[in-house]
Amino acid sequence: MSMEKGATQSKVRSGLIAALDVGTTKVCCFIARADGEGALRVVGIGHQVSGGLRCGAIVGMDAAEAAIRATVEAAEHMAGENIRRVIVNVSGGTPESRLIAYEVSIAGHEIGDADVRRILDPGSLLRRQPPDHVVIHAIPVGYSIDGNRGVRDPRGMFGQRLGVNMHIVSAGAGAVRTLETSVARCHLDIETKVVSPYASALACLVEDEKHLGVTHIDMGGGTTSIAVFFDGELTYTDSVPLGGCHVTNDIARGLSTSLGHAERMKTLYGSAMPSPSDDREIIKVPLIGEDGGSEPNQVPRSMLVGIIRPRLEEIFEMVRARLETAGFDSIAGRRVVLAGGASQLPGTRELAGMILDKQVRMGRPAPVDGLAEAVTGPAFATCAGLLNYAVNNRAEG
Repeated sequence: MSMEKGATQSKVRSGLIAALDVGTTKVCCFIARADGEGALRVVGIGHQVSGGLRCGAIVGMDAAEAAIRATVEAAEHMAGENIRRVIVNVSGGTPESRLIAYEVSIAGHEIGDADVRRILDPGSLLRRQPPDHVVIHAIPVGYSIDGNRGVRDPRGMFGQRLGVNMHIVSAGAGAVRTLETSVARCHLDIETKVVSPYASALACLVEDEKHLGVTHIDMGGGTTSIAVFFDGELTYTDSVPLGGCHVTNDIARGLSTSLGHAERMKTLYGSAMPSPSDDREIIKVPLIGEDGGSEPNQVPRSMLVGIIRPRLEEIFEMVRARLETAGFDSIAGRRVVLAGGASQLPGTRELAGMILDKQVRMGRPAPVDGLAEAVTGPAFATCAGLLNYAVNNRAEG
């Protein structure tokens, strides 16, 4: 479990940092050097097609291990250095989000570092977690003194009772343990774990968005994850077990073609919104199981859009339902930021705006020195965010 920066701000990290994004469709590793002032330079990059994962969780240990090993070795080769520790994302285990408020007595004395440490170590609360869940994050999202809320840093103040609102993010113990074992089998230690939407949001959101309220939606291959920020802190996170792979599967089934051809058609001709020319534009569809000499099927582009749109509508409707059920739909304001590889399909931003009834922008990771253009898009937001987290939230280095 990681205790996030709160009133106890950690010093900025320096030295070599390795971020590992283990996703349903790809595994990515960035190795960067931090200068101690928050500036990063990426010195090693590795990424390749994932294996052994479904909906963010590992379902095949050997395939996942092979993909992680090959990716890390490629990044190490480029960096010219070996790494021993990585900061890794957690996308499996259906992460759960809970806000817990509690108080401790301070008997009228001046609040110091020891009091803050005491209230940020809620051992009894963490022991009350479901037995099949482990805590990934414990984030203080606001303090109160004698019931007066809105305190950002209580140190130096006086009162009888110090309270805190703690955001606890947990995930299924089995999925987390499997991830840890897969990484350990590649002779790597996990420095810390970060839930995927939190990491992705750190790479894409600007400070004003985090303070005014924003919903960050990361559309991956197997999962679509949500992170809500308000008043500068992560206040809610959730995930939907649907993503870009499900769109590809729908196309393959609907048009009787292979997954490879379905992915290609989605990338080249796919859209979430219809256009007037869709009926006139004809796409050649190689039929599954047919040899190269047979004639491909010919379908209008409107048929492809008609397969893609309902699945994306379902994803955004599930996101909206999760936000409404948790009570964070209004707190998050009218701002939505989309990231992840599946968000790059044309028309996705417009469709999200219609269904969520919010202003939507596409999120791109903030530029990092040394990062090639090919790996700066929305699909690499989580890995870039892991580096950001490592520099700003850890006191090690």
